[in-house]
Amino acid sequence: MASFKKYRVGSKFKLSQIDPGDTAFCEGDEAAQREEVDAMAVELDELQNLLHAEGRRKVLLVLQGMDTSGKDGTVRWVFSRTSPLGVRVAAFKAPTEEERARDYLWRCHAVVPRTGEIAVWNRSHYEDVLVPVVEGWIDKAEAKRRYAQINDFERLLVETGTVIVKCMLHIDKDEQRERLQARIDTPGKQWKFSMGDLEVRTKWSAYQRAYENALAATSTEHAPWYVIPANSKRHRNLMIAQLLMKTLRQMKFKTPPPDPALKGMIVK
Repeated sequence: MASFKKYRVGSKFKLSQIDPGDTAFCEGDEAAQREEVDAMAVELDELQNLLHAEGRRKVLLVLQGMDTSGKDGTVRWVFSRTSPLGVRVAAFKAPTEEERARDYLWRCHAVVPRTGEIAVWNRSHYEDVLVPVVEGWIDKAEAKRRYAQINDFERLLVETGTVIVKCMLHIDKDEQRERLQARIDTPGKQWKFSMGDLEVRTKWSAYQRAYENALAATSTEHAPWYVIPANSKRHRNLMIAQLLMKTLRQMKFKTPPPDPALKGMIVK
């Protein structure tokens, strides 16, 4: 099995060092890979049940990436066998007027995972150190303050029982072009396409720099970033499923002890 070490963001991180077309976590043929994703999805359901039964901790999976990088697809495949009672997905759109009237982390804190729950953030608080940076709405000093605030926010979550897994879904510009074109050419997928996607695409290089700076500044011991090569959808799913499964296994869940009052009880 491939190692996650290469993909964990460190202090000297360069996004260009990670090949979006890398498929290190794919083994065997397509059928074998699909079977592996399904098997891991089953185990993730079992581990989530233990997380709920233990009743002490929670898990937050953060998914960030450029348009078409596969955030929705990741949720669909990785959690395909997990009970919806134990997994909650929050999608972060452009802030509403109500949200803009408050600090940028306000809407995030409202959807952190509950005890025993896995929360998945489709985009996240990192939108506020990406879009405003690229658009020039905040300067370097403000971006630096926000990096520190985000690190403190995540430390608060970790110190109160949340395990954080942060994944940047990394695709290249050519792959994005193909996926956007597929949405345009497929009537059943045109609802996914927005003209704004093309405007953001013209700022590709600026967004790559913003991602590189944000990931390097906010990959900490308590909440590290992992870059997920995502040109291959199966590789993306396999890698994230393996990372999440490894994380849950390492939590070593302890279910409540047997209730002595139930010993010998017979249901009639």
